[in-house]
Amino acid sequence: MDEEYDVIVLGTGLKECILSGLLSVEGLKVLHMDRNDYYGGESTSLNLNQLWKRFKSNDAAPETLGASRDYNVDMIPKFMMANGALVRVLIRTSVTKYLNFKAVDGSFVYNKGKIYKVPANDVEALKSPLMGLFEKRRARKFFVFVQDYNENEPKTHEGMDLKTVTAKAVISKYGLDDNTVDFIGHALALYKDDSYLEQPALDFVKKVKLYAESLARFQGGSPYIYPLYGLGELPQGFARLSAVYGGTYMLNKPGCKVEFGDDGATIGVTSEGETAKCKKVVCDPSYLPDKVKKVGKVARAICLMNHPIPNTGDAHSVQIILPQKQIKHKSDMYVFCCSYSHNVVPKGKYIAFVTTEAETDNPEAELKPGIDLLGSVEEIFFDTYDRYEPTNLDASDNCFISTSYDATTHFESTVDDVIAMYRRITGKDLDLSVDLSAASAAEE
Repeated sequence: MDEEYDVIVLGTGLKECILSGLLSVEGLKVLHMDRNDYYGGESTSLNLNQLWKRFKSNDAAPETLGASRDYNVDMIPKFMMANGALVRVLIRTSVTKYLNFKAVDGSFVYNKGKIYKVPANDVEALKSPLMGLFEKRRARKFFVFVQDYNENEPKTHEGMDLKTVTAKAVISKYGLDDNTVDFIGHALALYKDDSYLEQPALDFVKKVKLYAESLARFQGGSPYIYPLYGLGELPQGFARLSAVYGGTYMLNKPGCKVEFGDDGATIGVTSEGETAKCKKVVCDPSYLPDKVKKVGKVARAICLMNHPIPNTGDAHSVQIILPQKQIKHKSDMYVFCCSYSHNVVPKGKYIAFVTTEAETDNPEAELKPGIDLLGSVEEIFFDTYDRYEPTNLDASDNCFISTSYDATTHFESTVDDVIAMYRRITGKDLDLSVDLSAASAAEE
């Protein structure tokens, strides 16, 4: 390996593959390596036999579950906001041509022991059983304000500077009660806890607006889309993009030791006795364990079922958010459900994930509020994994380390990390201005 690369990317998780593709498009010379012989890293998709081997060691899966090859079980399951940043990245890079998407049927929120469809605009607010008559009117006024809000048109600001006024103050202006604030903040704006209430309201209003615009885009039951055959298709789509722009891929490379010069900055990566030289390294936390710290733990249940989740209108794919206050937890809980309509399980089968930021070492008990919503379950697997964040100064050692995937079942925080890393690696912002109306990012 005598060549020198601008960037060596280690690991083929989704974040690493997106960055590999984007940096190749930017004109950088990229070498992408992985110790595994498959794409996806932590965010891979498993067939039924692989799922069984991972969680039940040598047991064989029961024949009643169908053929192994008909399963594509995401290890980090997440839906995409139809107008969100990941869709913009896919359109900007034309990775959409490698993938087919389908709208997700439903978006629900848990409130006082029941699940409700999430109202996202003034029309839905007036119909929602989540609120009483007077609260519906107040919520409608808030949604109209959000829909009309334009950062560049002061007349839409209703006398508020959202760069200084807090989210809490905006909510107070409309007199919304705690229940309404709960579902708007957690199920529409997708905040993981209530700290956003004390922050400037601009981000909050933009997030609610994004939800409503994404919902309107496909006239479906939710603002989310999801690729046919699961998320395992995404890393491979970005790998193809990187290859088109000259990126080199090497799977099944054991070791992958990052080498450093006397100044503490990376000079290359060694595998199987050969060193590839580079100026920068991009990797997931597992490749540089001494430059990361544990910041949390995710608890999850993977559930195989032969029916849709009750009380969701027989939806084949749904997200249910259980806000932290509703389950007396420090962070939200998420239910992700998909089925044969997205080609991830055999006909008649459904798969549900229940995830949350772990607060105990007992995922079975901790995840019970979400599991109780599912009805009968054929098979259930419990799992926990640690979350890591980088502790290094990437400007000094030229090592750019992604954060571990969180418990959310949507991609907003994942893409925020990718965009921030891209900015630090290249010194420029990622241009995500695309014509969403002209792009067909989903196929019904």
